[in-house]
Amino acid sequence: MKYVLIVVGGGAGSLARYLAGTAVMTRFGSRVPWGTLVVNVSGCFLIGLLMTLFTERFSPGTNWRPLLVIGFLGGYTTFSSFEWESYAAVRGGSPWIGLANLIGSVVCGYVAVWLGSALARR
Repeated sequence: MKYVLIVVGGGAGSLARYLAGTAVMTRFGSRVPWGTLVVNVSGCFLIGLLMTLFTERFSPGTNWRPLLVIGFLGGYTTFSSFEWESYAAVRGGSPWIGLANLIGSVVCGYVAVWLGSALARR
């Protein structure tokens, strides 16, 4: 059953990643990979929120973590895409965009994990 939950969550997370990333890129353009940044930061926030809730606030049972954290967030977050887009920006002659994407994703992601965890503790 755990594997089914991971597959279902991963499929839903991948679809959510595609829809969110596409919506952001459509709205703000594609020169800077805003869609991936938004997905990474929101995924970091969600993992901070969920893992804190699951480990410190209540025990949701054995099925929620595989479904939501391993499955959904595993399919949703896009750090491999993030790394590739940063590399491609540098390689394509835009080193400042690549560096800004790296720093922005890491710093904003960390802040989002912290905020999600702080919210869950309230």
